Amino acid sequence: MEEFDNNLPGTFSLLVKPASADCNLCCDYCFYLDRSSLYPETKVHRMSDSVLERMISSYMATRQHTYSFGWQGGEPTLMGVEFLKKVTELQKKYGRQGAIVSNGLQTNATLIDDELAAHLSKYRFLVGVSIDGPAEIHNRYRQYADGRGSHAAVLRGIECLNRHNVEFNALVLVSSANIKKAIIVYNYLRNHGINYHQYIPCVEFDNFGQPLPYSIAAKEWGDFLCEIFDEWIIKDRHKVSIRLFDAILGYMVDRRYSMCTQGGNCRQYFLVEYNGDVYPCDFFVERHTKLGNIMKNNWKEVGGSSRYRSFGNKKADWNSLCSCCDYLEFCSGDCLRHRVYRGETPNTLSWLCEGWKKFYAHNIPSFQKIALSILNERQLSLPSAQRKFYDTLPRIRIGWNDPCYCGSGRKYRLCHGAAKGKNKQVSR
Repeated sequence: MEEFDNNLPGTFSLLVKPASADCNLCCDYCFYLDRSSLYPETKVHRMSDSVLERMISSYMATRQHTYSFGWQGGEPTLMGVEFLKKVTELQKKYGRQGAIVSNGLQTNATLIDDELAAHLSKYRFLVGVSIDGPAEIHNRYRQYADGRGSHAAVLRGIECLNRHNVEFNALVLVSSANIKKAIIVYNYLRNHGINYHQYIPCVEFDNFGQPLPYSIAAKEWGDFLCEIFDEWIIKDRHKVSIRLFDAILGYMVDRRYSMCTQGGNCRQYFLVEYNGDVYPCDFFVERHTKLGNIMKNNWKEVGGSSRYRSFGNKKADWNSLCSCCDYLEFCSGDCLRHRVYRGETPNTLSWLCEGWKKFYAHNIPSFQKIALSILNERQLSLPSAQRKFYDTLPRIRIGWNDPCYCGSGRKYRLCHGAAKGKNKQVSR
């Protein structure tokens, strides 16, 4: 078994682009379409059997708690069902006894048919379906190359997933098309029986550093999230799962981060392109960030590279104002992508900072109450002699000079502890 001294905060996962940036749609706001310029040697990009087998076999030879594969694009279903059948066969071939394998597929759902859905169901793929709301909203930016909207085809794909009992969630890109229509989008998903939501902010700039027409502003983002929260907490707290809300509650209850944007280090997964090239993040697939190629390099070489360490460490190089912020523990300065926009340095405040602050200020007290109720519900499931009811959230004693809990590698006092005051030992 390949040993992997990776310096990662726990295990690492793979985000795979088997068809690279190729897609059957031509969405105006897609940030990945232009990555095809990195591979001009061919117009059609498809992962070969040899690259697929090398990637799976080498990854499953490392020591992981769970072998997590995320299949994205472009549009990964362009690979066809036979490719995904090879995926699961290779995972069974190289998985050791008792190994846990997790597969996620992010798709526009327009190419899903019964055969593909049956395979996704059989192997318990978690599917993410890109849908931005009702047709008039969704079709604004999610179009075919000839300008036709894709909404009807997405709904057909969703119907197919439902027929085969495939677990899926909705990924909503929050752009200028829906930023003012939070409740319309939320209720549209609910009325279609979609109870797992993920909302992603759309922030893109032109070559002159100006936000593109589909981008959103910070205040708009804060308003959108607050409207979603207010609707959710009144009607759907026990019915609807929203990834951001789950991540915040997970941190409060279990003191663990479940989203990469929460952590203090951007070394949590590798992106693998169709030809085996490896990058640190799908938002940073650029020539100068390439870490190696799985046909030539092993995971120890890739994970131990100075380029990878340098990239990961940028996350904790946040603005000095972040160190005084009450909400630093929830965002760790936000995603790097929202801090290095327009060529800025990592210590620039996030483009969305004002919106995040508005959201946290509005909702953290409510999240804390929910977290306490979750802890007490857990206790009720125990035998009466073991029950203990909570009126405060769990605390962890952190030494001032101990490594920070966020995974940055810095001492607590130089990382998240800077926002907690100057006590030598802090409870959280």
